[in-house]
Amino acid sequence: MSLSPEAIATLSGVSTATITTVLLKKGLRNVWMRGTKPLRPGQPRLVGPAFTLRFVPAREDLATPESWSSPISTRTAIEAMPAGCIAVVDAMGVADAGIFGDILCARMVKRGVAALITDGVVRDVEGVLGTNLPVWCNGFAAPPSVAGLTFVGWGEPIGCGGVAVFPNDIVVADQDGAVLIPQALLDHVLAEGPEQERMEAWIVNEVNNGAVLPGLYPMNAETKARYAATKK
Repeated sequence: MSLSPEAIATLSGVSTATITTVLLKKGLRNVWMRGTKPLRPGQPRLVGPAFTLRFVPAREDLATPESWSSPISTRTAIEAMPAGCIAVVDAMGVADAGIFGDILCARMVKRGVAALITDGVVRDVEGVLGTNLPVWCNGFAAPPSVAGLTFVGWGEPIGCGGVAVFPNDIVVADQDGAVLIPQALLDHVLAEGPEQERMEAWIVNEVNNGAVLPGLYPMNAETKARYAATKK
């Protein structure tokens, strides 16, 4: 799935916090991927379709350096990543085995991958930062992935940070972490997200001008009328 430039531009102006609020109103409570923190402070908000990868617990006969040459390997998966995708990796929250290092991240940059998101950790952190690949993860560790994980595949439903992620679901990541937008709700978020941002910006301005919170946030009927008048 490819996102239109217009959709990317719209979602780039909607915070992950706002997206969680919009989806909460549709009954979705579990869309924020736990443990996905920006590796570099100040990373810009990024948007893209999910390219999923999955690890399971390490098994000694499978999690070996030789497995890196297997047809089912992170190396092979990277070569299947389309430009503009966001790689979302289920590392089961394992914090003592780095799933990707600088070489793999450098190749992802060459392939035009927008970002890497995982509930696990990366390694070679200085080199990873040097690739300028935007990364959201739960930290970094020196040992390689095979020290604690076995890679088993890509392009299938995964769990990342406690969230079910299906291939081509939409991912938005910013300073608050990464959130998921189900494909079926993309149009709803595109319509409601910018309006939620406008409304909250107006509320902030009211607060800065001395307004009290009761009746303002959430809005009562009088406040809704005043806000509606500003849009005419």
